[in-house]
Amino acid sequence: MNWSGRPVLVTGAGGFIGSQLTEELVRRGARVRAFLHYRVTDERASLNWSPPEILDEIEFVSGDLRDVETVARAVRGSDRVFHLGALIGIPYSYRSPRDVVETNVTGTLNVLQACRDAAIGQLVHTSTSEVYGTARTVPIREDHPLQGQSPYSASKIGADHLVESFSRSFEVPAVIVRPFNTYGPRQSARAIIPTVISQALAGDTLRLGSLDPTRDFNFVGDTVNGFLDVAASGVTNAEVFNIGTGTEFSIGEMVDRVGQILGKQLRVEHDPQRMRPPASEVERLIADASKARERCGWEPQVTFDEGLQRTVAWISEHLDVYRPSAYGV
Repeated sequence: MNWSGRPVLVTGAGGFIGSQLTEELVRRGARVRAFLHYRVTDERASLNWSPPEILDEIEFVSGDLRDVETVARAVRGSDRVFHLGALIGIPYSYRSPRDVVETNVTGTLNVLQACRDAAIGQLVHTSTSEVYGTARTVPIREDHPLQGQSPYSASKIGADHLVESFSRSFEVPAVIVRPFNTYGPRQSARAIIPTVISQALAGDTLRLGSLDPTRDFNFVGDTVNGFLDVAASGVTNAEVFNIGTGTEFSIGEMVDRVGQILGKQLRVEHDPQRMRPPASEVERLIADASKARERCGWEPQVTFDEGLQRTVAWISEHLDVYRPSAYGV
């Protein structure tokens, strides 16, 4: 797909995946508008790590997904919309489910209405593997039952269904990307891999929750390419595409691999405060991404060990962001 000169909006552009998707779109020649959650300070968040020559090419718009008028203005004039903006914290969704639902569901409704009114070429909506809950069958295909095991996952299920309904009811051209567990440089210190790496860099003893759940870890560059390959496929009927490696690692196995990279024998102490809320833990996630491979030509390129090495190197260079005292690790 030729992105050169194409007007593109990215919501959640200051986030972990959104910032790197925004950068890649600029590199491919797109005219990118970045929608950022309004804050008094540090609106650009992860985009602060982008090269100045990239930032100079981006049009920045700040606002709130819950605000209809701001979202409509951001969408207007765009040919493609990548909707990544969301509240993603599972523990936070237990404390403030209304905030999560209003942002993730009502915010998505506002994006959909704006896309319908602006007659955009395609909406690329971001789902999450959390909508599947604990796997009933593996690897997980796109037709696996959806299970709301947390207010967060329920909000994303609702948003996905809204996208489907607007595609069917109003012919809004849309496609749904469902990434599995993305990791890599710039990820929040609250995510499991940065938590492990930052603690391992600080000492030999880690305080973690359960080591048994398995995850399909996908490097952020591969996830970004997944978004772009799915978008380039031209799908507009709200089909869902998994983005994952098809390989699972337990949290304990991931800890061992981080220890090997650092040349350390890591010891884990169980910390009940690091357990997910009761009944929200998804015990097993592993993707069947054959649909994205066959229909969109997407393939992961970065092995788990290589991705971990890159992530360790990046966090080592940015320890001020991941300092243990800041996050209680």
